[in-house]
Amino acid sequence: MSRVKRGVTKHARHKKVLAQTKGFRGRHATNYEIARNRLEKSLLYAYRDRRLKKRDFRSLWIQRINAGTRLHGLTYSRFINGLKLAGIELDRKVLADLAIHEPKTFESLVKQAQMALG
Repeated sequence: MSRVKRGVTKHARHKKVLAQTKGFRGRHATNYEIARNRLEKSLLYAYRDRRLKKRDFRSLWIQRINAGTRLHGLTYSRFINGLKLAGIELDRKVLADLAIHEPKTFESLVKQAQMALG
């Protein structure tokens, strides 16, 4: 039985890891052992942060809506309650975009919310 030499597969495996660490700095991108550890950690961060990104964006939208409503003398929570009472179903992403790019449209939404609140 002939001897099995694993140089080709080992090289391919190392190459794959080093290709994924492209853009890392220093030995994290060039040394296989360090690169493998850094890659595992980066993949964990990526997995975690895909979930955190959703929270961060919702928080940002709420801050933008709050800033927009306070210009018209209303708080965020009363504005959202007023929209629900008025039967307006817009998500926070759209409301935040309107607050920044369409202030007149947003102002009309605030007035409708105020009317619904009474």
